[in-house]
Amino acid sequence: MRILLAEDEKELSRVLVTAMHSIGYTVDPVYNGLEAVEKANQGVYDLMIFDIMMPVMTGIEALKKIRSAGDQTYVIMLTAMSEIDDKVTGLDAGADDYITKPFSLKELLARLRSLERRSEDYTNDVLKFGDITLDSSEQRLESFNSISLSAKETKLLNLFILNANKKINSDILIEHVWDSEDDIDRDTLWIYISYLRQKLQSVNAHVEIHGEKGGPYQLINTNGGNFNDSKVSL
Repeated sequence: MRILLAEDEKELSRVLVTAMHSIGYTVDPVYNGLEAVEKANQGVYDLMIFDIMMPVMTGIEALKKIRSAGDQTYVIMLTAMSEIDDKVTGLDAGADDYITKPFSLKELLARLRSLERRSEDYTNDVLKFGDITLDSSEQRLESFNSISLSAKETKLLNLFILNANKKINSDILIEHVWDSEDDIDRDTLWIYISYLRQKLQSVNAHVEIHGEKGGPYQLINTNGGNFNDSKVSL
């Protein structure tokens, strides 16, 4: 699992990075909200962990910018503030979960393991982008009509929706969608991209996957953003 950690307390950041590395996670640490936005725009992550009170740009301000760009990656907010209003503000900005400081490192790692298990099993999340809806648990794509997807098509489209508007390299797509023991190359990925393009057309969606063979690829809303993009947890 690849994680973006935005925490301005460098000693705490070092401890968190060391702990997450110890259980096999890849972590990119940054130390203010602006760096978090820049990193999020450049990369594909399975999880982002943001402190609220950071210099240059707060965690909530950074989250709002990331969500407005179409990124729906799961986000956990770290906060030393216990007031309900602060948590509501963060959730309204697009946060998925909260951990209040001081927190148990064991609790954080347990949450990460739980999130990883949910990701492997698809979860019951329904993802929306533009005029399409992806029901991952049912492996179904819906727009003006609906169509079934294969397991790999579902994972691939899930990743595209979570990182909508980003240009994603072929190697990143292969790494996130296929197991390490699978012998998958860019030609095989291109075949799956072509399948998804055909299925998006078949449901009359105003969403397209842009990019030539070999990548990078980018999920685009061609309807001018007239639809609300959202993530709904069932």
